[in-house]
Amino acid sequence: MKVKDCMCDNVCCVKPETKIQEVAKLMNQNHIGCVPVCDENNCICGIVTDRDIILRCVACDKDANQTKASDIMTCNVTTCKKEDEMSNAQTKMEQKQIRRLPVCDNNNQVVGILTIGDLAHYDQELGKQQVCTTLENICNCEGEIKNGK
Repeated sequence: MKVKDCMCDNVCCVKPETKIQEVAKLMNQNHIGCVPVCDENNCICGIVTDRDIILRCVACDKDANQTKASDIMTCNVTTCKKEDEMSNAQTKMEQKQIRRLPVCDNNNQVVGILTIGDLAHYDQELGKQQVCTTLENICNCEGEIKNGK
């Protein structure tokens, strides 16, 4: 199965200069937990998650109306391609322990996003056990689950 078969292709992106208040409103309006940050060429240069807003803005007493996405975004974003095999994307998510994986074209422009919700939605096609293993590794809860069995 390919990433393009599972990913969401309706992605909201922001510019590095977008204020965090606007980013948070965009997330709220679209019921999403992350927003890729794209440069003037629409190439991904970072990502802002709801967790970033809490830990890097709110908890640090930064003004969300003045703080820019570039001030708190995660740089060096791990991405995948829509033609990648899902198993490769899942491995990236596991290794980096990331819940949301931007999907980019050959020009590094965002064309979709793959989330753990997508993995859960396609668990029949991907294999329930493989999806469970991926989620365990992403969440790093392997010991807790194994001890609880």
